[in-house]
Amino acid sequence: MDLSFSDEDLAFKAEVREFLETKLPEDVRSYYSRGMHVPKELQVRWQKILHEQGWMAPAWPVEYGGTGWTVTQRYIAAQEFGTMGAPTPMPFGVSMVGPVIYTFGSQEQKDYYLPRILNSEDWWCQGYSEPGSGSDLASLQTKAVRDGDDYIVNGQKIWTSYAQHANMIFCLVRTDSNAKAQEGISFLLIDMNTPGITIKPIYGIDKENTLNEVFFDDVRVPVKNRVGEENKGWTYAKFLLGNERSTIARVAQSKRRVNKLKEIAKTERVDGGLLADDKDFMRKLAQIEVDLMALEYTELRMLSQEAAGKRFTAEPSLLKIKGTEIQQRLTELLVESLGMYGAPYEAMGDYEGRNDTAPGPDYANGPMAEHLYLRAATIYGGTNEIQRNIISKMVLGL
Repeated sequence: MDLSFSDEDLAFKAEVREFLETKLPEDVRSYYSRGMHVPKELQVRWQKILHEQGWMAPAWPVEYGGTGWTVTQRYIAAQEFGTMGAPTPMPFGVSMVGPVIYTFGSQEQKDYYLPRILNSEDWWCQGYSEPGSGSDLASLQTKAVRDGDDYIVNGQKIWTSYAQHANMIFCLVRTDSNAKAQEGISFLLIDMNTPGITIKPIYGIDKENTLNEVFFDDVRVPVKNRVGEENKGWTYAKFLLGNERSTIARVAQSKRRVNKLKEIAKTERVDGGLLADDKDFMRKLAQIEVDLMALEYTELRMLSQEAAGKRFTAEPSLLKIKGTEIQQRLTELLVESLGMYGAPYEAMGDYEGRNDTAPGPDYANGPMAEHLYLRAATIYGGTNEIQRNIISKMVLGL
């Protein structure tokens, strides 16, 4: 595996860095670099800048609006985005349903939905998990019954991220209750403005409404909105989850947190000296940095295999496990590094109409929110326990 960058790659890196330095809005960067949720209006504004540049969907085939970047260029861009505190596009459209549509969808679906994803005209959410059907997703009970040219959908989805902002949801539904669990599922694209859909917020321990329940009560969905064949949705669902887990390691973002911790350690004081002189703290940071380096090289090996045309099996699960565990360790250490300033936390909305600001130095505003939110990192995208089961089955044959 050759890890050295060519002159062309280095020129590309400079191009990405220059673009981010000149085009990334400061208010977008401020939210994201602090680890806080970027408001929808700012996220859409940034995505439109990316689309204008032609960089909205780097991994898509060129014929559907992709960049034509090599695997190495995509890696370089991800690293630069992470270093500069630039958010990537919301994954539900670009990284999840978009590839499903251009791989398995009809020509009509490709022509209609793909351009709308690229120009941020549609905001997607994911209708997978249900009460009692999270890790055991194939046990889902939301039903779709054929009625002429429509399906009638009834059921409930849960943990639906940003559903309150979405106008579209890609949804797994049961279309054959008599078949084996995985063989009776279909993949539907549903307009969130359809009568019969109700959204109820779920507030996390970070006091933010990023999660929701979505209820379907006799919701009519045109059959033409089904992706692929009826009862073959589990195939498309697994394809989508592979894409989700391979992007969930977030090495670049974790490297940015490591650098932030090093800067904080040069400023914060403990027991009369700098935090950077605290051997126990620096040992924990060094161990995380070593583990992160190992994860990065694992990701690079995967990229090398992808460039060679190899199909993945359990590799995305490995990235998901280690990546999310490192994220949690880093945010926990960030909070620890801030001492008494790491403990207070109020959601951004709590400050509306008030004339006070968050306590502590400027860099203390955000780590606790990020730490609380990322307690779920080892759960979303398929729990890490389930990922270990996947590895044991696909690699060890257990």
